[in-house]
Amino acid sequence: MFSKTLVSSFLLLASLSQIQANFFPHHEPTPPIKAIVYLRGPEANSTVTGSVVFEQASGPNEPVKITGTIKGLTPSALRGFHVHQSGNLTDGCTSTGAHYNPKNQTHGAPNDTVRHVGDLGNVQTDANGVATLNFTDKVIQLTGPYSILGRGVVVHAGTDDLGKGNTNVSLSTGNAGTRAACGVIGLA
Repeated sequence: MFSKTLVSSFLLLASLSQIQANFFPHHEPTPPIKAIVYLRGPEANSTVTGSVVFEQASGPNEPVKITGTIKGLTPSALRGFHVHQSGNLTDGCTSTGAHYNPKNQTHGAPNDTVRHVGDLGNVQTDANGVATLNFTDKVIQLTGPYSILGRGVVVHAGTDDLGKGNTNVSLSTGNAGTRAACGVIGLA
């Protein structure tokens, strides 16, 4: 009797699972795809804020356009800008983890062949500490197994040396310093 009930329960669950798959299928977003991240400093008194938009106009492996504005940074400076492993902000920007690196590469510049997926280099600030972003990246993706959706973005307080510092820290973080602001990438 128990065995018959167990088999019946299993068949019922399998049927419900198939019904759910038919009525509520999981879909990857289809291009064009737009995502956004709202950035803010991890401390209550931080003045760093911003928003960045990621747009992928056509299919997978196509470049992603990155536009946005970040305010409150050090004037006339280069500041590290990366996609990080996690969208977890429970411990401020620290809980976003390391740079997004699913291919287990060393840190590099955006145009390097060997780099983390999340290595987006530096953003340049103006005399007022405002960085205006408008560039494309050929490595990050908004769909597929290496999608950056749901991951963290971090703006660092220092300049990214692009992995050229000849130290282990340079090869893992670019010596970009502390985390000035962060946020989670979501569909726009």
